[in-house]
Amino acid sequence: MAMRVHHEIRGSNDSGRYSLVFLHGVGSSSATWTTVMDSLEDRFQVATFDLLGHGESPVPEDPAEYTRDKALDDIDDLLAELDNPAVLVGHSLGGYLALAHGATRPDVAKGLIVLNTGPGFRDPEKREAWNERSRRNAHRFGVPVQAAELNLQHDGVVMERIAEMNVPTLVLAGGEDRPEYSGSGQYLERKMPRGRFVSVAGGEHAMHEQTHASEVAALIAEFVGSLTEA
Repeated sequence: MAMRVHHEIRGSNDSGRYSLVFLHGVGSSSATWTTVMDSLEDRFQVATFDLLGHGESPVPEDPAEYTRDKALDDIDDLLAELDNPAVLVGHSLGGYLALAHGATRPDVAKGLIVLNTGPGFRDPEKREAWNERSRRNAHRFGVPVQAAELNLQHDGVVMERIAEMNVPTLVLAGGEDRPEYSGSGQYLERKMPRGRFVSVAGGEHAMHEQTHASEVAALIAEFVGSLTEA
């Protein structure tokens, strides 16, 4: 079945026991992962895609096309194209999508790696405050306004299931990014049975793009290596 979004797969079944799927944040594109993927593709099959309305993916007018659940379906479609079981690697919104995928499909991804992200909100009032800020700032994301709908949250599924998520999870937060991401990382480490938090000294929100790309890639490889040895 053809995917509805632009995607890229490099490497083959000979490249490691797991495939790595890279997920970008709102207002970004799969290009955010280019440097990290370049450094890992000789050891792993690597894959990525542009969220709907981002990068080279289509831009439907209907805001209803831009939902978390449809984005999770896009992840499923990409996983079906891979040679190996997958580890999801997500930044910002992509990190939340990786967590949501693990929460709603507990036996699919074999590991999660999330950068500068959080698990969403259990409190409906806090969730709506987040949504209102996202709507207010939609014009700043650099994508069509309807595509910013992907950043909205309509339930607390990750928070509700986090203690049951037994998937190995590495949570990275930049030491120079907003403190709430380090707080979220520490929370995930406490609540997830197999969660581990690492603070990346000097890292900012897009630390994986240039300044800390080699460090992020090394942490990813180390984490996936630990899955292989388990």
